[in-house]
Amino acid sequence: MTTTTGQAQTSPGLRNILSKVPEVTLYFWVIKVLCTTVGETFADFLNGKLGDNLNRTTLVMGSCLALALLVQFRMRRYVPGVYWVAVVLLSVVGTLITDNMVEHFGVSLTTSTILFAVLMLATFGVWQLTEKTLSIHSIHTVRREAFYWTAILFTFALGTAAGDLIAEKYDLGYGKSVALFAGLIALITLAHWKLGLNSILAFWSAYVLTRPLGASIGDLMSQPRHIAADADPGTGKGFGLGTTGTSIVFLVLILAVVIVMTRQQNRHPALASD
Repeated sequence: MTTTTGQAQTSPGLRNILSKVPEVTLYFWVIKVLCTTVGETFADFLNGKLGDNLNRTTLVMGSCLALALLVQFRMRRYVPGVYWVAVVLLSVVGTLITDNMVEHFGVSLTTSTILFAVLMLATFGVWQLTEKTLSIHSIHTVRREAFYWTAILFTFALGTAAGDLIAEKYDLGYGKSVALFAGLIALITLAHWKLGLNSILAFWSAYVLTRPLGASIGDLMSQPRHIAADADPGTGKGFGLGTTGTSIVFLVLILAVVIVMTRQQNRHPALASD
């Protein structure tokens, strides 16, 4: 899904100069899934380290996210390291917001799913009315960037709520959940390429689905292989890496992809120019 702009096509070099977000390539989708996986496992890891206090963990990670976005907004161009750190932190915070609503405030997963869907759609609506475009390759003003990051936060929160809702209601298991969400993304991609599905709708639909896909991958990797007699029925039948091991693996993979993307950008001066 490389034509996700909804506007006349320009050269990749010009789009990168004008925009503060990356081109939508295979690298983009790979690192996006990696970030969503880390969002699930790293949020659980941090919450455990901070005394299983979701409020405290959310405040700490929310502060880190605010700092990361401050740096991102001050950038004059797309910088892979800065951009993807912000995405990772958004993934973590989006997960924590949903978990807080469900566990501390008693909001059902159905209600939270509907709420975040409405907030996401409202963000897109105001964005379109204000800027006359939802092009992800036209993010070169503060206001457009604010709309962009707000929408991304709601996609993470929505993906978390919807993914947990499906997992609880249908009890698919981690492997089947991975297959389900990967299959839905494949169908959206096919509909875009072969049936002319609107590029913006296709992009954001796939973007939302990468969140429950990444969460399912994270659970599959981190949960124990077997369920103990006194364990939560929702645990077990995973690869047994734990939240620490899974987070480390995927953070290393994210770092490797960011390094590759940065080197590619540096090989093309036009893409790295201010």
